[in-house]
Amino acid sequence: MFDPEKPVHYLHPHYLPSTGSRMEIINPASLTIEGEIANTTPDEIALVLKAATVAQKGWKQLDAKTRATLLHRVANKIEATDMRRCAELMVREMGKPYPEAIGEVANCAGAFRYFAEMARDDGGKVAGTTQTGSFQYARYEPVGVSVHIMPFNFPILLMCWTVAASLAAGNACIIKPALATTLSTLQFMGVFEALPDGLVSCLPGGADVAQALIASPMTHAVAFTGSVAAGKAVAMAAAAQMKPAVIEAGGSDPLIITKHAPLGIAAAGAVTAAFHMSGQVCTSAERFFVVDAVHDDFIEAFVEETRRLRVGPGLSRAEIGPLVSEAARNKVIRLVEDAKSKGAKVVTGGNIPADQPVGWFFEPTILTDCTMDMAVMHEECFGPVASVVRVRDFDEAIELANRSEFGLGASVFTTSLEEAMEAAERLEAGMVWVNNPLIDNDALPFGGWKMSGIGRELSRLGLDTFRRSKMVIVDHKPVRQGWWYPYPDDWFYDAGGRKHV
Repeated sequence: MFDPEKPVHYLHPHYLPSTGSRMEIINPASLTIEGEIANTTPDEIALVLKAATVAQKGWKQLDAKTRATLLHRVANKIEATDMRRCAELMVREMGKPYPEAIGEVANCAGAFRYFAEMARDDGGKVAGTTQTGSFQYARYEPVGVSVHIMPFNFPILLMCWTVAASLAAGNACIIKPALATTLSTLQFMGVFEALPDGLVSCLPGGADVAQALIASPMTHAVAFTGSVAAGKAVAMAAAAQMKPAVIEAGGSDPLIITKHAPLGIAAAGAVTAAFHMSGQVCTSAERFFVVDAVHDDFIEAFVEETRRLRVGPGLSRAEIGPLVSEAARNKVIRLVEDAKSKGAKVVTGGNIPADQPVGWFFEPTILTDCTMDMAVMHEECFGPVASVVRVRDFDEAIELANRSEFGLGASVFTTSLEEAMEAAERLEAGMVWVNNPLIDNDALPFGGWKMSGIGRELSRLGLDTFRRSKMVIVDHKPVRQGWWYPYPDDWFYDAGGRKHV
């Protein structure tokens, strides 16, 4: 059984005592200590790498049906387990409201079922032959051992997305959880009980643990979600080892309100898009572009919806919990103050809530009269702030939405089919939502353009990240081929250029 008071790492099926340096986990709502974790030591990393290598050799030899059956058992375990303790730990560690934490862990089973069947269905491709008597095909094989470096905001769900794909492909998985959500991640590890020993592990620690895992010749692929700066570092480290990597590096998503938007629905949807989990979602809507014809009416409705939100600890009846850390809140305050100094108007929020003096809380905030010279229009805020720009028309909204180094997601509210289709075509983002932001689908690729990342999670593309192809040519009726050595004499060219010898 996992005990958050005892620093451990996880090597399936055991929680093993960790001897590394200790770190306290601080509740961002109460600033009280929730537990301790230990930085995994080099010797502990070496032990896990050896165990994962041995386990993967047996796992990859299993037929696809057997692997799928075992992954379905993982899904069954997720669905049958009382996840309230895991969700509570997540709330205490990083502050998200309890309904979001319990919803996150409850939604993980689908990824295991999807990838179990995808890998069973798709194991290669038979190509049209280039030569008579030759059977030509590609087969997909596992890469070996994959490393999964996780964020704090969706520590369990995003881990399951890539771990399920990697396991389905035939790999072993080593998880490096975010420091802020290590306890809930360790608690969740029990769902893997049906898998072979050593196939899944969880190693707490900081950047040094991640660096050691990426650099090791015993790992073969990397999945990362986090900041752009950290994503670049991970991508470069993986590239130096010629390892494939899928990098989801966040964004500053635009949301467009057109003159044809259903304003009541748009205002309600905008509240969730901007303030879900206190804005600490990679696909949060941060930059709003509202067409002049409906600007004032939309802002009025948006403010009204926003003021219905309750701010408080994640285990209370509140939609807006604390930010994950003091540094995170300080960044939000800096961006809001910069915008105000350049002419932005705070129409609601903008302060630390008076009734929450302890913890890293910040009010859900709407800024109007924003301009493109403000830092909040270019940096990822990752907090409960919606920055609104008034635009002339749909075309200007698209142009300004694309004026960003990020390209993760983008949203638009409209009842015009023409605008919806144009937005889907013209927005420079890996995902576009029309009238329903933040939705994902196991069968569709999740990921961004530009600085928002490389590679894709979910879908067939997410599975391909963790397997490599092998071209196979089989001549089942061996014959001597006409193009083999030695060449016929009349193939050679004479120096005079008149004829072949």
